[in-house]
Amino acid sequence: MSGRSVQAPDEVQGLRIHVTGVVQGVGFRPFVYALAQRLALTGWVRNTAGGVEIEVDGSPLALQAFVDGLSREAPPLARIDQIAAEASHAQGFGAFSILASQPDAESFQPIAPDVGICQDCLRELRDPTDRRYRYPFINCTNCGPRFTIITDIPYDRPNTTMRTFDLCPACAAEYGDPSDRRFHAQPVACPTCGPRIWLESRGEQTHAGEAALQAARRLLAGGSIVAIKGLGGFHLAVDALNADAVDRLRQRKLRVDKAFALMLPDLQAIERHCLLGEAERKLLSGWERPIVVCRRRPDSAIAAAAAPGQNTLGVMLPYTPLHHLLIEAEPGFPQALVLTSGNLSEEPIATDNDQARQSLHALADAFLMHDRPIHVRCDDSVVRAFENHEYPLRRSRGFAPYPVHLPWAPPSILGAGPELKNTFCLTRQAYAFLSQHIGDLENFETLESYQAGIAHLERLFRVRPEAIACDLHPDYLATRYAQERAQREDLPLIGVQHHHAHIAAVMAEHGLPLQAQVLGVALDGTGYGEDGTIWGGEIVLAGYAGFERLGHLRTVAMPGGEAAIRQPWRMALAWLQAAGVPWDRDLECVQAAGEPGLVAVASMLDEGSRLAAIQPLTSSMGRLFDAVASLAGLRQQVNYEAQAAIELEALIDPAELGAYMLDFDDDGVLDPAPALRELVADRRAGRPVGVMAARFHRGVAEAVVEVCRRVRAQSAVSTIALSGGVWQNVSLLQMTVPALQARGFEVLLHRKVPTNDGGVALGQVAVAAARLAAS
Repeated sequence: MSGRSVQAPDEVQGLRIHVTGVVQGVGFRPFVYALAQRLALTGWVRNTAGGVEIEVDGSPLALQAFVDGLSREAPPLARIDQIAAEASHAQGFGAFSILASQPDAESFQPIAPDVGICQDCLRELRDPTDRRYRYPFINCTNCGPRFTIITDIPYDRPNTTMRTFDLCPACAAEYGDPSDRRFHAQPVACPTCGPRIWLESRGEQTHAGEAALQAARRLLAGGSIVAIKGLGGFHLAVDALNADAVDRLRQRKLRVDKAFALMLPDLQAIERHCLLGEAERKLLSGWERPIVVCRRRPDSAIAAAAAPGQNTLGVMLPYTPLHHLLIEAEPGFPQALVLTSGNLSEEPIATDNDQARQSLHALADAFLMHDRPIHVRCDDSVVRAFENHEYPLRRSRGFAPYPVHLPWAPPSILGAGPELKNTFCLTRQAYAFLSQHIGDLENFETLESYQAGIAHLERLFRVRPEAIACDLHPDYLATRYAQERAQREDLPLIGVQHHHAHIAAVMAEHGLPLQAQVLGVALDGTGYGEDGTIWGGEIVLAGYAGFERLGHLRTVAMPGGEAAIRQPWRMALAWLQAAGVPWDRDLECVQAAGEPGLVAVASMLDEGSRLAAIQPLTSSMGRLFDAVASLAGLRQQVNYEAQAAIELEALIDPAELGAYMLDFDDDGVLDPAPALRELVADRRAGRPVGVMAARFHRGVAEAVVEVCRRVRAQSAVSTIALSGGVWQNVSLLQMTVPALQARGFEVLLHRKVPTNDGGVALGQVAVAAARLAAS
């Protein structure tokens, strides 16, 4: 006897249940089936375009246990937002079954992101007796591709790029068995019926299957560059311990200094090269498998050219079976790979085989291809750990398109996003669907990817925007797209100031209510200000609907405009003039300018000059960091965004506790002139760059704390939101956040979206939603 009492017929009741959230492609229906079987319930479960529907008959106690179990015992990848249960008459079902999916043109549901290989599949991959032994596309309901292969909802095989692969009898049996972990695993496949790999060199296929894998490994061991088709696009791979190979990849990819991502086989291998805390280990091992930025060990054998000028490495663990096979431990083969996006600098990552052959032929010596189509381009995500929590820098594979839950349900809004590190955002009900990383909208190819991404998510989530939000900068491609579309479709267009969007994004991801206010400290490189200048060092009192600028970094000219971003010596000269420090020849920034540069910049800064009238003005903290790096003799020209600041942070002497102090005036203007004068004196005295870097960072941190203390006295607001690309600087965070907390502030940081411009689109829709609610 099981101990379960037999229910009399009149005790049987019915329930209709609707479950919303990420409940498709995560093994939810077989879980429901097993739960119903265990509780001796009858009825059915099915996917719909709006979630999962269940009808079930049983005793009141069993029904209650069933509803409780739906949330308490749900599969690990499921994210349940709501379980709506309604009593009904018992239907007299004879058993419990899983019905075919029911499409609905209007309903929608969140979609699971791509998931790293699970331990069960990894064991099978390594088991010589398993029929999927060493099969590069092994997966189940607990792992494998999701977002990158889905073409529509509901999430069924015909709505994925796996629809062209007909299941063999063995896979079909697993797919149709509710007790099997591959029940309705849409990408399910095996060597008999699924995708395959092959190796190409000079336009010819040279190897297939396992032979292709081993040939690719030999090429990597010999120093070759191999283009590898992955989950969301192509990567370019080389042996990370081979300095010549890494240098050759840099030359071909036209990537002068920016750090490469690295893949290592396991945590033990990573710990040979990086200093890991418990937070880093957890982030690396999570099923999202992001790139985690970790402190580099001084004795690491990783080629210096993998991350020049930095004391960190961006590392990740294998997340697909193909990766595990490529990097498995075996003498003579690489145990650390550079795995960087398969593209020329600033172009979108290649996804299509023919496209890769065309765009990567000059970069790669060989191609490891496969024939599973990638429907959605998706780069690797990048995170750091701060205060033992995830701190996102790029939100893409493994995270997108999980939604952020807004604290209220606005109309459907499209947030067009910024120019750099673009993501866009779509809202439906209280869901804010932030796209995967698109990249810098600076060329036609990326703009095409951006437009295709918007169209795909609108179709996937059945969104018809009722309004569009965009940045105020008139020349951003995302802004122009928003303007043209709003005009074409007769939609309201809501312009949102860049730094207001930054702060609103923090508020939204923390679920602050519609009427909340915070003190926002938005520090970054570039954002179009309401006065027509370039902002970037902003202290604001902000709600969703509006903000007041209470303080900012002193405004100076950007000599040469965009050229001042690429050549920090220009900003150094501008700040020296503002600080009253002569341009003496012993300063590196003066030497870098040369006589023609000095003459040109002097004319640009001369108030009586015609050139001065056309120089943009900026309060950017990012540009101040550039100037300090130049004055310290560290960097006079940059090859990628924030390079000077990144290298300055890397040199901080942790033993130095001094600070270069900034001045304040009654209007809330922070003036770094005294700090810069001290810095120049220290440079001339031969002070180490690490000491100067530490003193500057600590001075900025103390200035932020002091200005927040002063503003709180005026506003009585004690909640601080920190956002903007400068806050990617973990050293600055470590100096600032505890000091704010010690003074009684509640400090809100980004935990779900990037603090850089990758989170701006979320702030845009939050601001637009608040303004629409108030209108």
